Amino acid sequence: MADQLDELDRKILLQLQQDTTPSIEDIARTVGSSKTPVWNRIRKMRERGIITREVAILDADALGFEACFFVLIRTSEHDAAWQAAFLKALRERAEVQEAHRLAGDIDYILKVRVPNAKAYDVFYQALITEVKIHNVTALLSMEQIKSTTALPL
Repeated sequence: MADQLDELDRKILLQLQQDTTPSIEDIARTVGSSKTPVWNRIRKMRERGIITREVAILDADALGFEACFFVLIRTSEHDAAWQAAFLKALRERAEVQEAHRLAGDIDYILKVRVPNAKAYDVFYQALITEVKIHNVTALLSMEQIKSTTALPL
């Protein structure tokens, strides 16, 4: 799909990745086009699944979620039933912001956002109660140096 994007599409997407609140008219002015073509391109990119959703990005610290843990998980279980239970457990926990299945020594990595270490322990205890996990390593992020959702178009 990326090869079907032209320069104007890329400019529109770069603007939308920074902020979706400006009007179509403002976006059109910024990218050097008129309102109708920009609106049509955005609509088509939504239809094609390039733009999947628009969300507000909240300040976790301002809302009291000051602890960010990266959780490394090794499992000795790899059957379908275990995976289904594990994925269900992750999806039901709002603390899990991201979850990735990895190649290599670690099977999964989670990004978990909680108010503090005690809240992380509550999350951890609940998770290991629901699914058998061979090894869990939690790494506390001391400082967020960079965070973005923008893709390098």
